[in-house]
Amino acid sequence: MSENSARGLSRFAMEIGVALLTGAFGAAVCYGSAEAGTGWTDMGPDAGYFPFYIGLLILFGSAANLIGALIKHRGTGEIFFEAARFKVVLSFLLPLVAFATVSTFLGLYIGTALYIAGAMTFQGRYKWWIGLPAGITVSLLFFVIFEIGFKVPLLKGPVEAWFGIY
Repeated sequence: MSENSARGLSRFAMEIGVALLTGAFGAAVCYGSAEAGTGWTDMGPDAGYFPFYIGLLILFGSAANLIGALIKHRGTGEIFFEAARFKVVLSFLLPLVAFATVSTFLGLYIGTALYIAGAMTFQGRYKWWIGLPAGITVSLLFFVIFEIGFKVPLLKGPVEAWFGIY
């Protein structure tokens, strides 16, 4: 994707990028399905039969979007989003990526508490002594609802192990 630095990301570049990304996803689905078998046996279809054709549909759809972008939006100069708005999107996207990363290594409850505390403190401009207890309270509420109420264990990390929660 190319970025028009004066105004923002062009619609043409965004549509080409999304078409290529979905095409790569379709190719990955086809490749993974081929490893599971895409044929028809005496017992019925192999495990990869239906996913393979779904992957082909994704590839055809991506090719259609790519061709459509080349025909409709090439050289039009339309802006998908402006650079100033991209910063706003990043201010929400980057904390979500951090939340997913922290949750992977420290567990979902710690990630939730840190995300809510961080979002309230840095984006909502609350004082840290309001944001941190709110994050911990929401995380504890999630624990009670999911672990005790519904008996659905969620991703836990080393902090929960310190408290003997598993």
